[in-house]
Amino acid sequence: MTQPAATGYMARPAIAPYRLLPMPELIERYRSASSLIERRVLELTAEQADTFFRPESEVGRWSCRVLLGHLADADLAEVHRMRKTAAEDRPTISPWDENAFIDEGLYAPNQPIAGFVATIHTLRLWSGEWLATLTPEQMARKALHPEKGELSIQEMLIFSTWHFEHHIDFLKRKLVKLLGPAPLI
Repeated sequence: MTQPAATGYMARPAIAPYRLLPMPELIERYRSASSLIERRVLELTAEQADTFFRPESEVGRWSCRVLLGHLADADLAEVHRMRKTAAEDRPTISPWDENAFIDEGLYAPNQPIAGFVATIHTLRLWSGEWLATLTPEQMARKALHPEKGELSIQEMLIFSTWHFEHHIDFLKRKLVKLLGPAPLI
């Protein structure tokens, strides 16, 4: 789902193919996303986990700790949005400023990476099981996002699945920079 960029590294995956996935496959990709996190992230030293990157490194600027914290917070927000949309009639859902979380130190060195990974894993399993029970009519329920307009639960699921896989590409490239290529199994 990604194409090599002109610079030689993988470009962000296009979201359009995610819209074509059959619902059971989309839910399974969403649900099992934590399996894409290489276990090597748990082996990082504090210094490695907190290494920020320059733009020319082509691995994204955030440190591994910040990236995983961002993914955990994004999942918390998105699961709440989907559940709110399922429960309430056309609710307004809040945007959030991802950079404010970084600026305020929410992903400080004392935040364990394993906690972020566990949060992602648990939320994805729990909400994936719930999403699989929704009817097409429930998946079509809509909420109003002040910046993005109307969003259905299905659209939120598509975005959340894409968003995670987009960031995992960066995480994998960061791990190669920090630890070398993943060992072949």
